Amino acid sequence: MSTTSLPPRFARTYRANAVLTAGPGQLVLMLFDGALRALAMARVAFDRPVSDLRRIETINTHLLKAQAIIAELQGSLDFKSGGEIAPALHGLYDYYHRRLHEANLRKQVGPVVEVERLLGELRGGWADMLAQQGSHTLAEPVRGVA
Repeated sequence: MSTTSLPPRFARTYRANAVLTAGPGQLVLMLFDGALRALAMARVAFDRPVSDLRRIETINTHLLKAQAIIAELQGSLDFKSGGEIAPALHGLYDYYHRRLHEANLRKQVGPVVEVERLLGELRGGWADMLAQQGSHTLAEPVRGVA
């Protein structure tokens, strides 16, 4: 169900219920989706004319949002039971964060496109893993969450 066709009050309720009823793996997927949406919005803002007074603010807002979500993903890593994957993901998230910081400082779209692609691949792998575990209810991106 798309939340874009619902009145704002119902959309907020739908999103809140989606978060409250999701399992841990699905919550991570929602975080990926939120970060990817923020990156897409920042990328689109880069295409706005330089004369648009809100261009820089929009880019900054969405890049900071993506960085905050990536920091949340990084902070949720379990190094005790995560084996070799947790440190590898920690390094990836650190790289994504640095690249987005660079994109925001220099107002360059290249790092945004790179992180969006890499994070999209990671999200796809996560969704595949959930689907293999039988948790495929959120294998498609959740719209309007984050």
